[in-house]
Amino acid sequence: MEEKDKLNIAKWTESDVSSWLRNIGVKEVYVKKLYDEEVDGHVLCGINEDYLTNKTGMKSGQVFLIISNRDKLMQSQKGTKLDQLKQPSPAAATETSDSQKAQSAKLLQQCPASAKETKDHKKDAGEILTGKIPPDEETEGQSTVPPVLKKDCKPRPFGKEGINFTYVKHNVLQPETGVLDLISPCHEYKSFETAATLERTRLQSKFANELLRFGTGCMNMRSNGTIHFGVMDSRGDTGYVHGEIIGIPVTEKDMYVDALDYIERCCSESEHVRRCIRPPQFIEVIDLTAEDRRYVVEVDVVPLVSIVRHKVYAVRLPKFNQSTNKITLEKDTTYCRVGASTKPVDDLGEFYRQLPERDALRETAESRPCATIPEACQDLGRKLTMLITGGRRYIDKGQWFILVTNRFGSEDMSNIDFLMNLNILCVFDFDPDSNVSGFCQEYQKRHAANLHFLKDYIVPSGMGIEEFQNQMHLFEQTSWIFCNGRNDFRGKYPSDDMTWFKTKKTQLKECVSLICKQILPKGTFTVVFLLTSPVEGPLLHTYSEFFADMGGHEDILCISESEENFEKWQSFAGGSFCDEDTVTHSSVVGMKMSHINATLQRIQSVASRTTKHLPTYVRGECLLEAREEERMSSLEILYMDHSDETTEDFIAAEKENIEQHFYLGGQVDWLNFWLAEKKHLGEVIQRDAYHDVFDLLSDCLKNNADQPHTQGLNIFHHPGSGGSTVARQVLWNSRRKLRCAVVKPSYSPITVSEHAHLLRKYEEKDISKCVPVLLLVEDRDDEFLDDLKFELEMASKKQRVLHGALCFIVLSCQRSYNPEKMCKESPLHNVQVTHKLSDEEKRQFASKRRMLEQQYKPEFILTFVLMSEGFDHQKIAEYVEHFVKNLLMGIDHTTVVTRLIHYVAMLNTYVQNSFLSQSHCEALLALPMYLEGSRTVQDEVREQFCRRVFEDTLTEPARLVLIHLRDERTHIKSIRMIHPLVAKEILQQLLRYQKKESDLALELLRDDVLFQHRFGREDYKRFLRALFMKRDRVSKGDEADSFFSPLVEHVRDTESATKAIDLLTEAYKRFDKDPLFAQHLARLYCSEEKFEDAERWAETAARKLPSHPFVLHTKGQVYRKWFQAKVTAMKKQRKTAENLVDAITTAVKAMDCFQDAQRAAVGDAESMSYSGFFAAVEVGCGLLKLFFTSCVFSDKEECERYLLTDYIPEEVRKPWDSLHIKLKSLQSVIHKSLEWVSEDLTFFQTDTSTDEEDLEDPLKDPKKWLMSNSVRYGKYFSGPDDRTTSNLPTPLMVRMKIHQLGGGNMTTIFSLMTWQNRKDQVKTLENIISLYKLLKGKMDQIDTINYIMTNIALGCLSCQSKALASLRELQDLSQRFVNNKQKCQSKALFLRTLLFWPEDHESEEEKEEKYDLILSAVRHLSKCYHDKMKDISSRRRKISTLFFLGSGNGLDKIVHKSRVGSATASQPVSEKKIRWYHGEGWKMPEIAKHLKRVSGWTENGKVYLDGPQRSEFTVLAHNIASVPHSNENVTFYLGFTMRGPMAYNVTVTKR
Repeated sequence: MEEKDKLNIAKWTESDVSSWLRNIGVKEVYVKKLYDEEVDGHVLCGINEDYLTNKTGMKSGQVFLIISNRDKLMQSQKGTKLDQLKQPSPAAATETSDSQKAQSAKLLQQCPASAKETKDHKKDAGEILTGKIPPDEETEGQSTVPPVLKKDCKPRPFGKEGINFTYVKHNVLQPETGVLDLISPCHEYKSFETAATLERTRLQSKFANELLRFGTGCMNMRSNGTIHFGVMDSRGDTGYVHGEIIGIPVTEKDMYVDALDYIERCCSESEHVRRCIRPPQFIEVIDLTAEDRRYVVEVDVVPLVSIVRHKVYAVRLPKFNQSTNKITLEKDTTYCRVGASTKPVDDLGEFYRQLPERDALRETAESRPCATIPEACQDLGRKLTMLITGGRRYIDKGQWFILVTNRFGSEDMSNIDFLMNLNILCVFDFDPDSNVSGFCQEYQKRHAANLHFLKDYIVPSGMGIEEFQNQMHLFEQTSWIFCNGRNDFRGKYPSDDMTWFKTKKTQLKECVSLICKQILPKGTFTVVFLLTSPVEGPLLHTYSEFFADMGGHEDILCISESEENFEKWQSFAGGSFCDEDTVTHSSVVGMKMSHINATLQRIQSVASRTTKHLPTYVRGECLLEAREEERMSSLEILYMDHSDETTEDFIAAEKENIEQHFYLGGQVDWLNFWLAEKKHLGEVIQRDAYHDVFDLLSDCLKNNADQPHTQGLNIFHHPGSGGSTVARQVLWNSRRKLRCAVVKPSYSPITVSEHAHLLRKYEEKDISKCVPVLLLVEDRDDEFLDDLKFELEMASKKQRVLHGALCFIVLSCQRSYNPEKMCKESPLHNVQVTHKLSDEEKRQFASKRRMLEQQYKPEFILTFVLMSEGFDHQKIAEYVEHFVKNLLMGIDHTTVVTRLIHYVAMLNTYVQNSFLSQSHCEALLALPMYLEGSRTVQDEVREQFCRRVFEDTLTEPARLVLIHLRDERTHIKSIRMIHPLVAKEILQQLLRYQKKESDLALELLRDDVLFQHRFGREDYKRFLRALFMKRDRVSKGDEADSFFSPLVEHVRDTESATKAIDLLTEAYKRFDKDPLFAQHLARLYCSEEKFEDAERWAETAARKLPSHPFVLHTKGQVYRKWFQAKVTAMKKQRKTAENLVDAITTAVKAMDCFQDAQRAAVGDAESMSYSGFFAAVEVGCGLLKLFFTSCVFSDKEECERYLLTDYIPEEVRKPWDSLHIKLKSLQSVIHKSLEWVSEDLTFFQTDTSTDEEDLEDPLKDPKKWLMSNSVRYGKYFSGPDDRTTSNLPTPLMVRMKIHQLGGGNMTTIFSLMTWQNRKDQVKTLENIISLYKLLKGKMDQIDTINYIMTNIALGCLSCQSKALASLRELQDLSQRFVNNKQKCQSKALFLRTLLFWPEDHESEEEKEEKYDLILSAVRHLSKCYHDKMKDISSRRRKISTLFFLGSGNGLDKIVHKSRVGSATASQPVSEKKIRWYHGEGWKMPEIAKHLKRVSGWTENGKVYLDGPQRSEFTVLAHNIASVPHSNENVTFYLGFTMRGPMAYNVTVTKR
């Protein structure tokens, strides 16, 4: 198109029109619609409101925007170019008249609120087109503001960069100043409000223009100065005052930093100017009413005389030239400060003559000593004591405290003992990780705390304050209020300041008001603000709310060790609602946390042999042959005379190295214990936990006829706290009485079981009389432990070991970040090892440390030094930091050895138990293999020589921090850091000034030498893969759950999401385009709401793994979150058929993906994930909610009619043409998904610890979820809310009403029995039964099943209910669906086993007929069970027992499992399980009262039921260990499962 054609609007193409529409701010959806309708320039000229409204469905605001701008554009000068319209020149913009501005304001009032907000915060592109943006005059575009409170304030301290300083909007700085004493800065203000909204080039030229004028003016006058952008200079009648802080929006800080590049273009002495003009500082402007973030941009000018002597600086200021659309430079001009202004020098000759005098004055000013008098040292200890006690000597026991805090540092966490002894009513916690790694976690180690969110403090209507207090357990347990979400809680993640103010500000206000005005009387409590990290807006707002609700500052105390944190606090409070003196008076600032802790605690009231021997049952010994030991390869066997073969020469040469290696951080070796036992070295300290484990071990060894063959003990320990040492000490000191072994990694439970039985039986005569085997299992998950115990138990049964004989004790040693909790859960089987030392342990460690320090320097026994300090956070941080700092002093960052330290430190920091093989290290260091091929040298000598060559290549720092390991199975040598804390500190300090962690991670990924090295390749790739993919799980012993790998999360949080994406993209390439990395990229993009990219990566992963349920689920989650984002974006819009199409299409895609995931999960023989079913229901319900809240349908009935029938309203016929089929199947998809989940939950126990690695939001309580969503589903389809149950017109609506009440499936019916109080339960079940009766003869198989189950549930709760059907009626109903068992559902077969179980009063013939019916049902149930189980271990999917056989008749004989479980309801879960498993629970009198024992017999390890005559009735045993080996008469309790009857507590009949 020729240039002249562009000027004619009529000649515009569709693309030109689209570009113009975007520039004036029209929404993209309408731009696309107009483009699709082929609206070109000619059409645009004649377009009218009716066309835009009717054809595109455009809202009136958007119509007005297009029409008004189109009209003004057509009236403009025909010679104006399109590019000029997009970026008007300063001259053209200046021509805007006052009348045009008034008209603009009037038009703005007619626009919707969203348009006004856009106008306020970033000037609309339409204003550019109409010439409304003023060019270089900053005050012309400023709008009048209403009067607000304006208080004087101080500027940022001159020359202080990067400090935590803020301004408060509308506060006023002192007037602009001229040259004073040359050192005190002169100040100049620029509002910059309009220029801040310009595009990059114009903004930078304007910024540089003002800055260089001011900067060179200060330099020529030799005076310090600061120019402030975002502060009013009060030109024009704007409603602002001179010096008033308004702030400017800063979208990209680099634009302002890069603007300094004009120095080189504009100044001849650019190097001097660069050195004198400091980088811009961005000072946040606090405005609690605003929804965007604003800053004052400040630049300091410091013309040191050593730089500017004898120089005068001229500058060619940049200016945007509209006619050329380029930046031009004005002529060279010399500026100086004249009063409070910067002006050109009038007389350059005179100015030069005065230059020596100005230089001399500047030199004198710089050399003048600071005349400030140091502040007198305050008695902060007394001030703190007086403020917190109210003048008393001690803290009053009856005084309540409310603590408001943010993130605690590691040093602070070690000095919070004083908080543990305060009466804390509640904590307002702004740290979202507090429950995982912060104060909350630490607090809960000593006190109970109830965790809440702000919304929990909104008192429900109709509830009194006292009832609310009881519900929240106030005054009983500390209430912990997470004010900005929790990272460890599903769906409650933290938000940024702006989002917080939008969503939680009101909740906070109500919460504070409730506590201060309705719960605690004034004077009975003190609010303590503990500022342990930089202060953010929400915390400042909390301060203002307490100040307002408490009527002042009298009972508010602020404690801040950091003066910088307090300055922001003080400037906000002093500038908002009180004076700074008041704030200072009630604050303790600059006092170390350790000093605060100590101060407040004071005032609180409160030889050469190769033979190996094992012990035998008769207290003798047997020789362990080497070949037999080698057969048991999965075990590291500890024999009685272990290490006795060690030579004296070896002891003399290596004992110190062995000891130093251990105390430096290496894993304890059996030689450590042996050398101590033989007095060659000092003893290895026995922790208190050692004695605890020994006591529990002794209890296990006591004879007990009812005990299983396999017992379990657990050690849970903090990482690096010595848990493994404790476990191995137990084995070492038990080796003469028990057969002890360590289970090696990488072996299956079946293999370990086989070898363990070989070890037990070795050289023993009687299989039932053998020495028990003590097996140590380290850092294996619960699934492995359960499988191992099961295999050991089953093997013992098969070998017919006598009942009650103890065969194995499995001692598990696992790292845990909360060992105290694990110990409390099962105190009879669990032992904790923590960093904290008891008094006795402290004494032992102190004594040992004194002895070691006489032999070694502290850096050579670092780990022991850390342990001796009890891993005190503050001491450790200081010690490690000092150690690493000295260690790395003068290190050459360019060497390959330093790069090796980098790599190992990164792996050890982020991947638990990681290492780098020595072979990899040698390859990286390019070491020649000096001894390659030399087979004449003894292996031991050769190995030592190779290690010395490797160590000699390392630098001294590397030798100190790297420790050698050796794989017990492969014997590959490797290295790691001496301690994770050291690795972390090294990583931080090495990268502090060199590079980012993302850069180092990329280097590691791209290192071909390491990646392609073949020795230890699998381990290396596994660690490297884990570095970028493996997510932390609390259930796996990690400190917290993570959404991505800890490294990726760290990079995303501390650097940028882009860097994290780059890492995963590079990992995807490095691992041969692994689709699982593509899946993680999709999740990462999705979390950043970059849905197009997320879709692309999800499709890539699904294309490569089309049947992977987790990948398909991730793809569905992308569409699901995209759908949710689109719905959220439409909240303020009128939802019409047209504008819903995009969101509905996305939701349909999500549903399709989740259905694919369902099919993949069902078809996968090894998968047990049903997340696709959950997600399909949630998206479906989200769609239903969207329909029912939109304006598409006239009412709820029409919407139901559309979704459930062939009816299609005219409004949606065309817009939704491609969606009708999918939408009309929506109800069916939701229903089938709910049914599938229900059936699965009926078959199997819920396991909330199941770790589905790739699920973004695993459900913690599926039964509760099912109830909630069944109710939602039923509510949507049950007709109008005001319709009575007797007025439901269709069977479907009756069924939906039943769903709404919780009676739609078996699981929710059972849930009704346990989730409500007894009275409500009965009433609800009776209502459900009455609804089923409305169906009369229209009940299908599912209706009949649910109707029967509702009657059974009601019978369990109230056998006298009038709504209850008789047993005979229910039996007759159940006969309907048993004729064709192939079409009969498993739930129907299960009901037959319940309803037709024979009763004592019946005849033998009646019993026999019923047994035949039951056996037939059980055979088909067993088939259904195995189909659902697939190839998954029965330990992972445990069958669920739903009912027990009771001692009554009729429906009374059916006893729900909750009644049995209530007998031990008060006990911890783990203890409860153990009691039931071992049979102790069955001996309780209440069990015998309600349940009926039945007779049977055992034969070949199987249990049979007495009664049936025509065929044997085999009953599965719940606990195989309870079944006797011999053929015996037995009795047992009978449980009913979806697999068939199950025998509990099998007991041999006494003869």
